[in-house]
Amino acid sequence: MGKTIVVKQIGSPIRRPEKQRATLIGLGLNKMNRTKELEDTPSVRGMVNSIPHLVEIIEERG
Repeated sequence: MGKTIVVKQIGSPIRRPEKQRATLIGLGLNKMNRTKELEDTPSVRGMVNSIPHLVEIIEERG
């Protein structure tokens, strides 16, 4: 595993479109204030950038 990023969920998926909920699940997040360490790939970055109001990047490692 090369570079990684730590992503934290800061927003609730309640009253959000199904596509945004699915993106959160795809990132491995489903409850407020949970964090997940993910590989830093263009696909993961795209998912994070598509829901900036629900997640934030806390840390970049690598």
